[in-house]
Amino acid sequence: MENKKAIPTHVAVIMDGNGRWAKQRALPRTAGHREGAKVVEKLAETCLSAGVRYLTLFCFSSENWNRPQDEINALFSMLDEYLQKETQPFRKKGINFSFLGRIELLPEKIRRRIAELVSKNLPPEQEKMHLILAISYGGREEIVEAARHLAQKAAEGKIKPEEIDEKSFSKALFLPEIPDPDLVIRTSGEKRISNFLLWQSAYSEFVFLDTLWPDCTEKEFHAALDEYAARHRRFGKV
Repeated sequence: MENKKAIPTHVAVIMDGNGRWAKQRALPRTAGHREGAKVVEKLAETCLSAGVRYLTLFCFSSENWNRPQDEINALFSMLDEYLQKETQPFRKKGINFSFLGRIELLPEKIRRRIAELVSKNLPPEQEKMHLILAISYGGREEIVEAARHLAQKAAEGKIKPEEIDEKSFSKALFLPEIPDPDLVIRTSGEKRISNFLLWQSAYSEFVFLDTLWPDCTEKEFHAALDEYAARHRRFGKV
């Protein structure tokens, strides 16, 4: 009897290579970011049709605040445009949204847009996939915030230090209701995780694609899902 193909419940993606894509074409970096934004729909469609339930995209890291202000402004302008125009088609397909990171640091206009978008999420029984956008996010920062939260509770006598374990620590993270990623994909040929989901990816499978993010197609995404399934077959997990 043929084994059922393993499908990851949660896929997380480091969308890398926008800047290099633009540089290769003698274009401004913002052109790479705009072209990369178009790829998100392809990935979402691939994951949705495959049966993936959660998709997390690393959109803007906490370190990205160190980029030139003009580039930051352009990124947030594109994000606002994307959230305003491109999310409704996702909603019709049963895709809900969450946001991961220090959202309070974002421009007020973006914060309002995010709050409005989340408030319109479909009820759980109508959800087919959950899209998480990591914005102003850093894995180390998230871990430090969780440690501070638990330390404060201990100082207030609400918990005992010896009661802190992996389960309680996980619940103190930014989005504890989202399961850990089964598969982490990074594009552009770089083989590092760049401070992304450090705690949550402890047991994730990693697939590194050589393709720059704006050049990624459904073929690359299917190949990554197939590699995940192949590893599970190889080690007898399915």
